[in-house]
Amino acid sequence: MQGKSSTFWFRILQWSAASVLFARGWQHLYWDAPFRTLLWDQAWMESTVQTVLGMDWQAYVTHPNTDWWIQQLVFGTGVFYVLAGLVAITVQRWGRSGRVVLWMSSFSLLILAGLYCKEKFFFLGQFLEYALQFTAPAVLAWVAVAPERRFNRSLLLFLKVCIALTFTCHGLYAAGYYPRPGYFVFMVMSILGVDEVEAAQFLMVAAALDFILSVLIFLPGRVARIALAYAVFWGLSTTIARPWAYAYVATWDTVLLQWVHEAVMRFPHFLVPTLALGLSGGFKRLPQIRQQFGLVLKR
Repeated sequence: MQGKSSTFWFRILQWSAASVLFARGWQHLYWDAPFRTLLWDQAWMESTVQTVLGMDWQAYVTHPNTDWWIQQLVFGTGVFYVLAGLVAITVQRWGRSGRVVLWMSSFSLLILAGLYCKEKFFFLGQFLEYALQFTAPAVLAWVAVAPERRFNRSLLLFLKVCIALTFTCHGLYAAGYYPRPGYFVFMVMSILGVDEVEAAQFLMVAAALDFILSVLIFLPGRVARIALAYAVFWGLSTTIARPWAYAYVATWDTVLLQWVHEAVMRFPHFLVPTLALGLSGGFKRLPQIRQQFGLVLKR
């Protein structure tokens, strides 16, 4: 891949990873994370607590310091995510140490996805819907070794798999295979101005399109590029849906504090499809279009 092109796509990867890390950092620092789903689970943790801490379970869960330490763990993880986000946007300055931080952050996001999965009754779709998020820092770290060589077909295939997993799992929730989140319906009603029945119908159509694009992106040629272009559009739409929908029912400070980071952490949902579309040759004619557009403006 040519130098200028690889630099542009590398920037896309950087912001894809950084957006997840900064947003998750804000979540951990200002809000919370589901660490207690594991650390307060007696079936999973009792033997560890007895062996490592030398405490019985009742003393562990009732001791005031226990929750304080969990809060410090959540806060410390948030600080790590913010620092990792800074590394992501300056990764080439840090060399191997920066790449190690990104690999560690990706592993941490993987664990976070597992905690959300445990919290949601071990629905596999709950875990795999985070594929684009928890792989973003790792992909950046892998490509950073040699950007001009590693933007290749193998990377493109991996990105397509992550895209398919994320969009398919979102579709499973939208279609009602898993319990459909109430905020899915609310967001559609708020943005489109439809009633609950029409919102459910819209979600069924959106789910079907999620499933279709998850297959079509693996086909050769123009079909895959069209599917990836739709993934960019739909990924961007669902990313901005939360602050957009809740802007109608919440004050601006609530939207900024609670919903903007929910959008930012989903930037990979349209940035990674954009990268995949570029690696598939979807923007080959862009310089020609720019040139033609410039000639038109000069007339």
